Amino acid sequence: MEKRVEPLAFSMRPSVLDEIIGQQHLIGEGKVLRKCVENNMLFSMIFHGPPGTGKTTLAMVLANTLNKPYRLFNAVSGNKKDLDRIFEEAKYFPGLVVIVDEVHRLNKDKQDLLLPHIEDGSIIMIGATTSNPLHAINPAIRSRCHLFEVKALTQEDIKQALRNAIQSPKGLQNEVNIEEDALDIIARHCNGDIRYALNILEICAIACDGIISKDLVMQYSSIPNMSMDRDGDGYYDVLSAFQKSIRGSDVDAALYYLGIMIEANDLDSIERRLLVTAYEDIGLGNPAAVARCVQAIDAARRVGFPEGRIPLAVAIIDLCLSPKSKSGEAAIDAALSTIHKSSYSVPEYLRLTPVNMKEEDLYDYNRSDLWDKIQYLPNKLRNAQFYTPNINSSYEKILAQNLMRIKAHTRTDDLAALKKRYPNPPKKS
Repeated sequence: MEKRVEPLAFSMRPSVLDEIIGQQHLIGEGKVLRKCVENNMLFSMIFHGPPGTGKTTLAMVLANTLNKPYRLFNAVSGNKKDLDRIFEEAKYFPGLVVIVDEVHRLNKDKQDLLLPHIEDGSIIMIGATTSNPLHAINPAIRSRCHLFEVKALTQEDIKQALRNAIQSPKGLQNEVNIEEDALDIIARHCNGDIRYALNILEICAIACDGIISKDLVMQYSSIPNMSMDRDGDGYYDVLSAFQKSIRGSDVDAALYYLGIMIEANDLDSIERRLLVTAYEDIGLGNPAAVARCVQAIDAARRVGFPEGRIPLAVAIIDLCLSPKSKSGEAAIDAALSTIHKSSYSVPEYLRLTPVNMKEEDLYDYNRSDLWDKIQYLPNKLRNAQFYTPNINSSYEKILAQNLMRIKAHTRTDDLAALKKRYPNPPKKS
């Protein structure tokens, strides 16, 4: 039997639509890409989805099936000369398919070169990206393309792909067998990434004595594949789910997402997201828990992983089950909103060095009994209220009571009149 030269994941790339596993929402009977093939037509589009789900392969299959010549262009490493060659070629092959890998990385110069050719149809661009195109791709490019999500494969899809690779003349040619438990582990660990799954299968096929066992797979895939690439959406999805789980008081979910970041050895992201979450979502609901969170992060920094997981887990459980309050965030956002609308001068008696003011109008540093009766906001904002207590914890209830007591009397900007009303400071006991 002829031995393969290429990696297994490369040699098992589908060449026709029916060889593609999954993505039935796009290539199934009556679905849009199947209709494109049946009607012999193609248009510019962008495939977005997790790594290893076959975005570039799907683009190549569409071009091949429709007998359209195609060229590959990488948005990062490709340059203007490469694009010029493609545009020159498109003069002889109108509708040339250009498959742009990492399309979200196109800089402005490359976009400006591509746009008119996409516009007039001289090229058909099919982009592939792991990022959300609504956020990562320039609107000018996006508006000229149809967006299609390429979904992560299910565990059953992955197992079918692995069986195909074992049996196929393009693959392992039935030279090895695999235990069902071993198949299950690869399917679970690959996180829907067929390329990762085939790479594990290939290394296990080389290392085995005819049968790929569960124990052998665990040697080469002891840690599941995780989508924590900082340039992809998976990274931000994990951070988002982490904070939302704490906000929603789901201890188990928060620990799960913490675990993903620990396995990725990403203490920097854990520290930033945990601090933001503590102050934003717990805040005045439980300031002591916020302080304990800061201490836990410091402890994790000092001891490092793996021991650092312990103080972090303690902090997560503490924050999840703590009373929550977003009143601090809401208060500063309300203040900033007012600042963005207009500017106001600081009252003269609050300035560092007030000029030409009478003694009785000056702020008195020795009259602490008057401080909570003085108006501190500019006059046009005298009745503004930015902080609204969230009565969700005993601590913030105390703050709310103090606020009500202070607001029971009207603040004034007439310091001379205030001093006449309270001529003598209270005697110290």
